[in-house]
Amino acid sequence: MAGGIKIVDKNKRAHFDFFLFEKYEAGIVLKGVEVKSIRGGKAKIADAWIKVDSSGEVWIQNMYIAHYEFGNIHNELENRTRKLLLGKKEIAEIELEQKKQNYTIVPTKLYFKGSKVKIEIALGKGKQQHDKRHDQAKKDVERKLQRGQYE
Repeated sequence: MAGGIKIVDKNKRAHFDFFLFEKYEAGIVLKGVEVKSIRGGKAKIADAWIKVDSSGEVWIQNMYIAHYEFGNIHNELENRTRKLLLGKKEIAEIELEQKKQNYTIVPTKLYFKGSKVKIEIALGKGKQQHDKRHDQAKKDVERKLQRGQYE
């Protein structure tokens, strides 16, 4: 835990599937014992996506938070839609960039900042298959250079 930040989950596919540009930090509206389940590391953002609705609110959908094993009637649905907390200016900026540049809003990291649950979201542009192959070849060369195989 460095600097009060404890990372719970990273979306590794986001860097593989998207060119990521601007990043934002948002809070999440959680209910019941969801925070306890996240603190136990039982949350996944790999299949989640984010949308801005017509009223200017940002929602994360299909984010998985497992039932808390010691919970009872306070457990919520695992994949329910959750509201993200951002400032009005940030929401307007995200919505403008999304419409102007045809970007996708991608969750990249779920973490605790102090005692608050935060999520890092990024504006991204989908990669084509040849872009993914190029990135993979570049990583392979860097890995071989690090091992000293290219000398």
